[in-house]
Amino acid sequence: MVERLHTWVINLDRAPDRLARVRAQLDALGLPWTRLPAVDARALTPQQASALDEPAFRRKHGMTPSPGELGCYLSHIEAMRALLASPQEFALILEDDVLLHASLPAVLEGLVACRERWDVAKLSAVHSGTPVPYLPVAPGHSLAVMLSRCTGASAYVLSRQAAEAYIPGLLPMSLPYDHVFDQGWRFGLRFRLVTPTPCGHDEQIASTIASAPNRKFPMWRRLSTYAYRLGNELRRARYGLWHALLEKAGGRGLRRPAGSGGGARDLGAKGGG
Repeated sequence: MVERLHTWVINLDRAPDRLARVRAQLDALGLPWTRLPAVDARALTPQQASALDEPAFRRKHGMTPSPGELGCYLSHIEAMRALLASPQEFALILEDDVLLHASLPAVLEGLVACRERWDVAKLSAVHSGTPVPYLPVAPGHSLAVMLSRCTGASAYVLSRQAAEAYIPGLLPMSLPYDHVFDQGWRFGLRFRLVTPTPCGHDEQIASTIASAPNRKFPMWRRLSTYAYRLGNELRRARYGLWHALLEKAGGRGLRRPAGSGGGARDLGAKGGG
């Protein structure tokens, strides 16, 4: 059992079958966990609906946002609030379509043991992220800096300090959650990937983020999106290269002073969102 870490599973009230599936995996691994009721896109309150900056979403993402994306986004913020309301130091946040591998408990133990070298660690990935490994955390698994995009948010670990940095900066929503929470340079966080990942995504389970077909705008309406993505990937590459160099040197220059709540100046990287 991993001390100072608790698991929260994001799950819709109307998806008990998905909860049963992830429960079996967690129980088999011996990981204590708590179900977090997901924000249901079918029943958004006016306050929840107002958390979306739709013009910015259209400009940055090049398509119409779906209520399900907003529900997912707000659910992850609620998971961070649950961490801060608890006595725990770290949270393992899981979506209910995750696949958990047998190596997960050892990876979690390793991450807690080297907690000075990361703030957020992705445990699953849709894209490779072009990882640069720098620190073993479990047999066959290493902590890595990413040099390219790595979407997906079905499994990740974060510290209390990361949750404190995220919550005021994530709202309003202007991108899908997995397109924004990896912007370590924006939030002043050491955002990392465990490679190979100890969790996966079950492609056989249908997504609960329902959306209308043909949401993507035609190319001529996506010029602002291409410009945003180019700038974002340049910032990501600069952040990744700088952090990879510093991590290879033992993390000097990246360690946040005791009691600091975060900030790009503490981590050797700056950049906008």
